[in-house]
Amino acid sequence: MIIGAPKEIKNHEYRVGLTPASVQELVAQCHEVIIENDAGAAIDFTNEEYIAAGASIVATPREIFERAEMIVKVKEPQPEECNMLRE
Repeated sequence: MIIGAPKEIKNHEYRVGLTPASVQELVAQCHEVIIENDAGAAIDFTNEEYIAAGASIVATPREIFERAEMIVKVKEPQPEECNMLRE
């Protein structure tokens, strides 16, 4: 399964849906994980940590919503994200 975590866009929300440790566990279970560029920067998780855990970094949330079979977020999808959801 392709699992994606976009950067949270809700005002004053700095958490991220997946940590590098959770990415490592998902990759160990044969899942592909994609993370939006700098998704964890506000809480001191770097792109390099996600890459070392096995994730791929993508430039835009649109790419995550287009490719991922499951989206992992902390907060509910915001209106602009809802427009990118698909079956």
